[in-house]
Amino acid sequence: MIKEEDIDRVIEIAKDAGKAILKIYNSESFEIEFKGDESPLTKADKEAHKIISEGLKEFQLPILSEEGKSIPYEQRKNWNTFWMVDPVDGTKEFIKRNGEFTVNIALIVNNEPSFGVVYAPVLDKLYYGGLNIGAFMIHKDKVTQLSESNSKTGTVRIVASRSHLNQDTQDFINKYENTEIVSMGSSLKFMLVAEGKADVYPRFAPTMEWDTAAAHAVLVGLGIDVLEPKTNKPLTYNKTNLLNPYFIVNKSV
Repeated sequence: MIKEEDIDRVIEIAKDAGKAILKIYNSESFEIEFKGDESPLTKADKEAHKIISEGLKEFQLPILSEEGKSIPYEQRKNWNTFWMVDPVDGTKEFIKRNGEFTVNIALIVNNEPSFGVVYAPVLDKLYYGGLNIGAFMIHKDKVTQLSESNSKTGTVRIVASRSHLNQDTQDFINKYENTEIVSMGSSLKFMLVAEGKADVYPRFAPTMEWDTAAAHAVLVGLGIDVLEPKTNKPLTYNKTNLLNPYFIVNKSV
């Protein structure tokens, strides 16, 4: 289990990465359409990845991220404990400048999410939690412990992506009688469930392990899991293929 002082340090690293991203995000050179490797988004990715990688070095654990996705499975298959990082999650949200992108840092132990930090720098919201830790949100320097509260309104609030509302998702929504659709970008979709603002998040579109690991860990802190619908088993990490299967987050409703 991660130590309290180590939790504080990872939060600090995530915030440092967020500050660097915001400088680029708020710069006058920001362009809506990105082409080429010198786009603001690419710069933000690289800068945040550098800050996170340097910061996590003190833990002396391997790091797996989108930036390092080319690491062969033969090299990483014996990693029992490692960091999984997505420096900027939510490309479309970054481009749209709606603030709904995140910095994701997760600690994976034995292929399962043990601890995670999800930080939305524009929204000034940071979520963290994990196994035997609980789940918390820091907003405007106020720390709130999250709980798996049930709304019991008779309406099922379903998270549906603005970018990925495909037929499978629509079919899933149609199974419920009374529904309300809630939208959010990036890994903040998971945090709608964590905050009690949504009940179900179905994802029938591709995601990579680094897209989900940190948010998955926060939900684990609430006793909520991210399940593959075919097997009803939780997502696992550091697979041969880093592509996730489809999944459903479903708290008790």
